[in-house]
Amino acid sequence: MDIKQAIKERHSVRKYKEDPIPEELVNRLGELIRECNAESGLHIQLILEDPGCFDTLLAHYGWFRGVRNYIAIVGEESLPDMEELGGYYGEKVVIEAQRMGLNTCWVAGTFSRGKCKAEVAPGEKLICVIAIGYGEETGTKHKSKPLSKLCDVPEEEMPVWFRNGLRAALMAPTAMNQQKFRISLEEGEPVITAGRGAMTRIDLGIVKYNFEAASGHKCR
Repeated sequence: MDIKQAIKERHSVRKYKEDPIPEELVNRLGELIRECNAESGLHIQLILEDPGCFDTLLAHYGWFRGVRNYIAIVGEESLPDMEELGGYYGEKVVIEAQRMGLNTCWVAGTFSRGKCKAEVAPGEKLICVIAIGYGEETGTKHKSKPLSKLCDVPEEEMPVWFRNGLRAALMAPTAMNQQKFRISLEEGEPVITAGRGAMTRIDLGIVKYNFEAASGHKCR
């Protein structure tokens, strides 16, 4: 499937089968993660067969079950826009995973940081993790705010590429599905800004990736 279809079909999945991720897909994910780290300066890691990270009351409270594999988003605390970069490149991996037939879920709080097996060096921060594997289901579409709450460009004035990017941005996962962002068009250039609150910088990166991947236009 192409990227726009993958963005449309990708939903948060919290319950996973025991089926392991095939070696071929592990290798493809590893190569993609190495490329993302080289571009961003992050230290994203794929952790396999570690059920302990999600063996917590918080995870059960968050309705997670059977999570054995996850992607750890780690970065130097001194890295400019670290959380936004984590969201952007994490979402890039998520969408490629969807194209491979895998399911995912962004997780910020309902996992055990103490049991997480990611390498976190001095000066680095574990931003969040992404559950990954074969889901028991494909998930469901999340509700979205009215377009007028998220974008100030009249629909009749939207270029086709902008409309494509906007649709993909509205499908982006955000913390508690709060969608705390705004999208505008300034002198022909798309601009996405984050609102206030926890996780909004990560959300900004996720939204930006979806917009850029579907529209072919870089945001600021």
